[in-house]
Amino acid sequence: MINRITKLTAGAVVLAALAASPAAAAGKKIVVAIPGIPPIYSVTIAFVAEKQGFFKKHGVDVEIKPFDNGTAAARAVVAGDIDMAWSPTPPVIVQVSNADVPLVGVYGMPNPDWVLGSIDAGKTCKDLAGQDVGVDSINGARSIALRSMLAGGCKEVKIDEVKQIALGSQPGAALLAGKLQYAVLHLDDLAEIEHQGKKLNILLAMKNTNPTSHYLTLVVRKDNLEKNRDAIVRTVAGMIEAAHFMQDPKNADAVADAASVTGHNKEVNKAALKAFLGIDFWAAKDDGLPEKKIEAVSALMKKIGSIKPDKEAVTYAKFVDGSVWKDANAMVK
Repeated sequence: MINRITKLTAGAVVLAALAASPAAAAGKKIVVAIPGIPPIYSVTIAFVAEKQGFFKKHGVDVEIKPFDNGTAAARAVVAGDIDMAWSPTPPVIVQVSNADVPLVGVYGMPNPDWVLGSIDAGKTCKDLAGQDVGVDSINGARSIALRSMLAGGCKEVKIDEVKQIALGSQPGAALLAGKLQYAVLHLDDLAEIEHQGKKLNILLAMKNTNPTSHYLTLVVRKDNLEKNRDAIVRTVAGMIEAAHFMQDPKNADAVADAASVTGHNKEVNKAALKAFLGIDFWAAKDDGLPEKKIEAVSALMKKIGSIKPDKEAVTYAKFVDGSVWKDANAMVK
């Protein structure tokens, strides 16, 4: 009788564990695509969640898979090859608007850090006509950022007057090597340039030219969200916890270690972390998908012609599923 009670008790404990972690129990692995080879600094949040055990804590098995750029990552989600992707908001909105692809956003990074710069101190944005400019890919995140910054802050030069050079996540390295005079860069690129003893001449900054812009969205297919919602919620919970972790100054060394995948050294990673935190880059208090910004990006993509004339720009209500973050945040709390 005692043995039977012991077995029943042990069984109850196992059942309780399974209930607390159904995604892990079901053996479902969530594959999250991130932009950049090597990865861009912004997606350090995913590596922090992995290295600090936040995914495991919330009962989900997550594989992080780098892609050349976020636009390609979003296409992989649409194709069903990947579960989720951190992808640049403007091209994803264009994708959804033009082709009605079934993607929804569940978490976001609302504040772009894009700048257009040159190591040559004598240059201005007017000098860009006829010049090579480093981007990630044609119509990728840096490419659209370039188009947006020119439209918002340098009307003397049109996008078709510059030659975009596709370099993945390496425009900063090309600038340092002297292969380019101009490039669209992230804050960590600036930190690397300063670390190399050089100074970047910032010609345009997205925060000034397009203050209502939005940077990255964590996207998932609608049907996959319905099928694997619990695992997806737990994945988002892991990243929310990482966002909180990254904001604590005492964790700077651990974050810098996780960011080593970017190829920067620890000193550069810590400097970049401080710069990113200075613009409230990683959303911790909300889902990072403010309606005003999402609607503004849709309107801008329509205005500059990225969304076809016969197509309607996707609305916030259709593009964002706010319930995932709410459920994930409840787990974190």
